[in-house]
Order: sequence, then structure tokens, then C-alpha cells
Amino acid sequence: MAKEKDQEPHVDNTIIVEAPIEKQMKDAYLDYAMSVIVGRALPDVRDGLKPVQRRILYTMGDLGLTPGAQYRKSAKIVGDVMGRFHPHGDSAIYDALVRLAQDFNMRHTLVDGHGNFGSIDGDNAAAYRYTEARLDKPAMELLADIKMNTVDFIDNYEATEKEPVVLPAKYPNLLVNGSSGIAVGMATSIPPHNLNEVCSATIELIDEPEIEIEKLSRIVKGPDFPTGGEIMGNSGIRQAYETGRGKCIVRGVIEPEETKTGRQRLIITEIPYMVNKSTLIENIANLVREKKLDGISDIRDESNRQGIRVVIELKRDANPYVLQNNIYKHTQLQTTVSIIMLAIVEGRPMTLNLKEILQHFIEHRRIVVRRRTQFELDKAKARAHILEGLLIALKNIDDVIALIKKSKDVESARNGLMEKFNLTEIQAQAILDMRLQKLTNLETQAIKDEYEELIKKICELEGILADARKVDAIIKKELEEVRDKFKDRRRTKISASGDADFDIEDLIPREEVVVMVTRDGWVKRMPVDTYRTQGRGGRGVIGLTKKEEDAVNHLYVTSSHDYVLFFSNRGQVYRMKAYQIPAASRTAKGIPIVNLLQLSPAERITAIIPIKQYDEEHYLMMITKEGVVKKTSLIEYDTPRKGGVRAITLRQGDELRYVILTTGDKDTILATKKGLSIRFHETDVRPMGRTAAGVRGIRLNRGDEVVGAGVAEDEKALLVVCENGFGKRTLLKYYRVQSRGGKGILTIKISDRNGDVVGIAVADVEDQLIMISESGILIRQPIKSISATVGRSTQGVRLMRMDEGDRVVAFEVFPPEEEEEAPANGK
Repeated sequence: MAKEKDQEPHVDNTIIVEAPIEKQMKDAYLDYAMSVIVGRALPDVRDGLKPVQRRILYTMGDLGLTPGAQYRKSAKIVGDVMGRFHPHGDSAIYDALVRLAQDFNMRHTLVDGHGNFGSIDGDNAAAYRYTEARLDKPAMELLADIKMNTVDFIDNYEATEKEPVVLPAKYPNLLVNGSSGIAVGMATSIPPHNLNEVCSATIELIDEPEIEIEKLSRIVKGPDFPTGGEIMGNSGIRQAYETGRGKCIVRGVIEPEETKTGRQRLIITEIPYMVNKSTLIENIANLVREKKLDGISDIRDESNRQGIRVVIELKRDANPYVLQNNIYKHTQLQTTVSIIMLAIVEGRPMTLNLKEILQHFIEHRRIVVRRRTQFELDKAKARAHILEGLLIALKNIDDVIALIKKSKDVESARNGLMEKFNLTEIQAQAILDMRLQKLTNLETQAIKDEYEELIKKICELEGILADARKVDAIIKKELEEVRDKFKDRRRTKISASGDADFDIEDLIPREEVVVMVTRDGWVKRMPVDTYRTQGRGGRGVIGLTKKEEDAVNHLYVTSSHDYVLFFSNRGQVYRMKAYQIPAASRTAKGIPIVNLLQLSPAERITAIIPIKQYDEEHYLMMITKEGVVKKTSLIEYDTPRKGGVRAITLRQGDELRYVILTTGDKDTILATKKGLSIRFHETDVRPMGRTAAGVRGIRLNRGDEVVGAGVAEDEKALLVVCENGFGKRTLLKYYRVQSRGGKGILTIKISDRNGDVVGIAVADVEDQLIMISESGILIRQPIKSISATVGRSTQGVRLMRMDEGDRVVAFEVFPPEEEEEAPANGK
């Protein structure tokens, strides 16, 4: 315990106090720590600014350095900030000023810098005597209404001026621009976010105060770095939004590119946040010299004002995809970003989740709006009070003039007016200050009009203060205005997969492959160039050695790295990458699909859809055997569950037959086994949930069933293939749009020559056709070799010469390969 000695003060009036050195050191250190935490290193949750940043913006506002004003020397700004508010050295102030102006550090810059303010290569800014600055437009939204008693002011360090404790801040700057800082015993690392998403989430929270963090995180999808890049997975983001702490892996963007000479190279167009580009390039060069990165012949930086472009030239035998992932693995092109959402709340550091940050901002804005409204109300009442006095004077103008003329001085005149007309001192003084021109009829009417407007305004302002919902409505309106003014697209993509490690996929080349599934459930993968192009009507080649009674049901061409979605007759959907399907030779059977997918007994695959990625812009249109259709957003099927998920709820006796990938604004065409078809617009089918049952697409005759579906486009043609090897190509513009649920129109004549319809495909003239028969014969031919017909009811032409007893069981249409095709005769 400290004990003060009973003794006389020393000559210099100091009093000696005895205290244990451990306690004294602890108290002193805690005082120092809190000073650093609150006064320098951590941002305030309300405006997202550290004290030095707040003082810079406030000083620049005081100097009139608005976006339209002339630039001023940074030295002037730094000097004013240091002399008035921040006595911690000019270098700290200038460094903070520079950061506020760097578009590769700030998602929305708050300072508009003129001159050399550094670069993403790590170049330092020029000295402050050379650079100039002014406020940028987003900063004005932080300073808005600061002169209207919206925030508290405190004395500066020498008690000669007042500075704001916090800025009014119309948007949640803490999330929009993020913050980083190291205090004593704690640190903050809040990444920047997309302003459009943050403002929308804040509005949603105002409307629904009990909203779950999970729903908010659907609006604020994740950090949005000014340098772009890609976040691998969202589990770390979810954890950070729920707990205030998390991690996310961020990759730059590097893509293969082919030169005019056919050589391969890699192009880096985006790098992770806070990564030095020059250091990254130097790191890659060092790894090449150390033989840790093999296959690179040259590296050069072609970046300019339009963006980043780092070119990595490859040797002829280098695999660009393996090298791409090795660069991710060994360099800062892939980094881990720690998220620590620590901020000052009511003078104390607190770790906050996403909802808490937005709640504190909303409470701050409510206080700001109320104080601003009260300020405007006081001002309006004061003016109305004066106008009431002027109106009394104008009503009794002759008496007023007479009283003033009789008064010996101003004070007696003022007292006389107050006594005779029951006025306040302010009103009496305003009458004495009134100019003679106010006595004109026009000026008198103007005073009456102004008074009436003020009364309306006072009622309106009092109504706002009395109704919390009106306050929230104002906050929402201002958030919408800021959002509409500054919103832009996301720069950082978020990958659905969080696996950023190097794996076997990195070693697998991207190539076009054919995926086959037989009726009995055998599956295999082959390169598409296994089959040379032949002319129409050829005999084809063996594409599969199969069991006596088996037949190919599905045939698709896709990329080896694309997802393949497998839909079963029971309405389940399974997925895997195309390269995960075992490769097999042209004549091999493949392997049973039950070895790859967890199918239940009697469940079989009825539709296959290859996709590059899941997104919200595409839909899956599902069609059942009995003509029921259902449209659901593709993103709803993004799940890694090996057991699959429900794709559609089926009626008894029905089965899922076809699935097509659409954009939601096209026409869909269905075809039946007996040669009928119907074309209707997709908007006839509203988007439904993943487990919905769907609606009627076509009304079938007895014994008929749906055998094909596609997306109809007038500039393309409908290819109809029949089981006896015949088919026809008809421009889709000859198929009129009908209402969903009708019987349709004739598309091809069914006869003993043709056989029943096997299926349809929407084809371009440059596309390729690949067909396979029940006996395993496969043929590939160009679509343009099939003459286009005008009539819908013709029987078509021979596409494939069939052996007796054989029939076509599956076919696929796909775009041409980039390389030159083989001659039509196959030589």
C-alpha cells in the first residue's frame, strides 16, 4: 500500500509518496498501454478511424480542401495537424495521410493525392514538400454535418482548440476501408469490404434487428480487397463474422495465355492485398534460379496505369497448370489474411462480430441524426421567434415608428417595444435592426411566407424526434444515397472451395474429354480427339465394348477440370470433376458408376450436366418423363455431399429424364418420342426451391414420353435424331413460341424408316455431332454436313448407316476444337 509520509513539503513543493515498485510499474504501464490503444493504434467502431486519421480529415475540412478545391501542399496539412491536434511527429502524420490516398490500400480513398504517393511496388511517397492533397468524395460523407452539433468536441492537447471525438460518418467506414494496427498486447486487422454490400446489410439490420449473422453474411459476402484476388473458401470468413476472429486464404489471379507462335505463358493480373509486386517478382526469379520453379524462361513486368500485368514466359515442355500452382505454393501470390475485428467501443477495445459492428454504427447514426435534427429545430425556432416579432412590428408599424422616434436612445426604444408589444429582448432588437425596405408589401409577404415554412419545418423536425422509425428511415435513405453514389462491382472473388493446397488436380492437363454412361451404369472418360471427324452417313468406329444387352444412354463432351453433375431417375443429383471419372480406351467398357456414386438400389443416372462453376446467373431446368418441368437456381446445388442431394420431388410413377443449363431468360423446347415438340419461354416457369415438384411443361398423348429438351435460340437449329440413324436440322425460328402445358406441334414424321425419336439438340452450324449405337458403334461428324430444312414435318436424312437390328441410343453436340480438324474423309 502506498503511504504518504507526514512531513513538510520540500522546497519545490513536492510530496514524497512511498509505493512498491511492482505496483508503480504496473500502473504506469497500464496507463501507457491504454493511451496507445485508445489514442493512437485502434479505430473507433463508429467512424472506423484512428485519431490521427480523424484529425487529418477534420483539419483538411477546416482548411476548405473539399474535392472541388485547389490542392494544398501536404506539408501545410501535416503542419496544421501536428500544431493543432497531433503532437506525435510529422512522419507519423504524413504516413497516415499517404495511406488514405493510396488506392491499392484503401477500398475507397479518403484523400485525393496529387504527386507521388507511392506505389504497389513498395516505392515510398515523395517528401511532403513535393506532394499536394485535398479531400476525396467519400471523406465528405464522413465529415457531413459536423458543424451541426452532431458529435462531441474535446480540448486539444494544449486546450487551445476543440477537436471532434468522432466523425458523423454516413456509412460504416470501419468495414468499407478496414483498419490495421498494433497496440500494446493487442492488434486489429479488419479487411476492406464492398461499400454496396455493407450499406445493404446495414439497411437490412435496421429493418430486421433480430436478423441472424448468417443472413447478413449472405449480403456481405466477404472482404473485397482493392487489389482484387480470390478468396479460397468462405469458412474462415463465416468464423470471423460470427466471432470477430478468423483467417482466409487469398490468391492472386494468374491465367495461362497462348502467344501467336503457340508458346504458353502465365499472366498475373491481380495480387493479394498488401503484397509488394516487385518483391513478388523478385521472389519468383529467385525460385527459378534455385531450380524450385522449373519451366520458366523469362519474367517481366508490363504493368501500367490500366492495371497489373506480369508476364511469365514458359519453356516449350512446361505444364502451365502445374507451374501455376507451384507459384501459388511457393510465393506470396497466395497468402493467409488474419481477420481480427477489434475496435474501440465507448473507450474500451472490444472484439466484435459483423452484426455488432453494424449495430454500433446504427446507434451512432441515430445519435447523429437526432442531434442534427435538434440543431435544425433550435435554429428554426430561433428564426421563427424573430419572425414573430417582425410580424408584430409590421402589423403595428405606425406605433412602432412613433415609439422609436420618441425614444431618447436605443436601450429605451428596445425597452419600450418590449413593454408595449410584449416582446422579448431578441425580438425587440431584431425590430430595431430591421431595414426600411422590409416595409414594402413584397418584403412583408416574404416574411409571412418564411414564417409559415418554418412552422411546417418545426412540426416536421419535432415529428422526427418523437418517432424512432422516422430517424431510422432517414438513416436508411442516407445509406442508400451513399451506396448509389459510390457503389461498384466486387473486385475480390470468393471461391466455393476452400482447398488452396497443391493436389493431384494441379498435375492433370485441361483437355476436352468425352464422358459416356451406359444404360446398365458403366462410365468412362476419353479424350475427344480419340475420334476423327467423318462425313455424314459414314459407318463410324467402335466406341465401346459392351455387354450383349447393354447400350450407351449418355454421351457428353466437357473439360477435364469441369464439374459433372449426375442426375438420377429418382430425382437425386451427384457431382464430381470430369478427371475423377476413370479414363479408358476407345473400346473399353469403363467401370460401374456405382463405384463412383453412392446410388441406391434400382437408381440409375438419367441426365448429365457438365458445368465450369456454380453461380447465381444460371438455372437448371429439369424435365421428367411425363412432361413436368422445374427451374431452380444452379447455386442451390453447390454441395460436396458424396451421397448427393434432392434435385426434384417426383410424382408417383414419374422419373427425372433431362436437365438443361439455362440463364432464365431464354426459350425452352421439349420433344417427345412420337415426334411432337413444344417451345415456351422460361418465364412461364417460376424459379422454385431445390425440393419442389415442378409444373406441367407438355401434355402427352397415351404411350408418348419426353425424349429431349434444349434451350431454343432463333439463330440456331434444332437437330432431331431418330433411332434408325436418320435425323434432320431445322432452324428454330420456324418453331413458334407457345404457352407451357400444351400438346405442341409436329417436329419430324415418325415412320418405320426413321424409328422413334431418340433425342434433340440445339446446334450451331460450326458444331460437331458425336453419335453412338446400341452395338457400341460411334461416329463423329460436323453439323454443317447435315442440310438445314425449312419444313418441320419432313422425315430427315441419314446421319449414320446402321447394321440390321442396331439403333442409335445416344448422341451429343459440342463446339469445334480450336485446332484444325481432320479432313471430312477421315484421311
